[in-house]
Amino acid sequence: MEIDGEVNASRFKRICVFCGSSHGKKISYQEAAIELGGVLVSRRIDLVYGGGSVGLMGLVSQAVHDGGRHVIGVIPKTLMPRELTGETVGEVKAVADMHQRKAEMARHSDAFIALPGGYGTLEELLEVITWAQLGIHDKPVGLLNVDGYYNSLLLFIDKAVEEGFISPSARHIIVSAPTAKELVKKLEEYVPRHERVASQLNWEIDQLGGYINLKKT
Repeated sequence: MEIDGEVNASRFKRICVFCGSSHGKKISYQEAAIELGGVLVSRRIDLVYGGGSVGLMGLVSQAVHDGGRHVIGVIPKTLMPRELTGETVGEVKAVADMHQRKAEMARHSDAFIALPGGYGTLEELLEVITWAQLGIHDKPVGLLNVDGYYNSLLLFIDKAVEEGFISPSARHIIVSAPTAKELVKKLEEYVPRHERVASQLNWEIDQLGGYINLKKT
């Protein structure tokens, strides 16, 4: 929201962005990553991402860093060599493995956004959606649906609802929009509507000390 030319700070302190380690074939994907970085900066939101400087990951992280916001890159030690992922800008958090990486990214974030990406992006996205459904967290999850990139995924999810594998209320866990500005606005307005399988408190007690404890520090 803008007042007298100024942008109010977001209710989110940090947003986790999942995206490809490739640029993709369309220039629009790259433009969307840079635009998202700009929107985060304008809303005074810091970035949490998977570390490195390659692909869309590098574009969004550099845009946020250049805009003066804090960047946290969470990366497994085995992927830290520069020839694999490039150099991470901002703060680097080295973790033991991919499972710990996802939990650490989630723990430091207030919301999640997926840019276009491949298997890794989809796996990260679907896991945080599942965590929301289970009641592990109640943080908003958004798809930046650039040029309809995620249309097929959304159709699949709608089919799963139709066939009784996803409840209609759980369908609303996923928020989508074609532009970064519109998506962040929708995430700001998000209110959970689904029934949780278990309470967040139960998860925190059961998994205390494990990867799945997502309570922020």
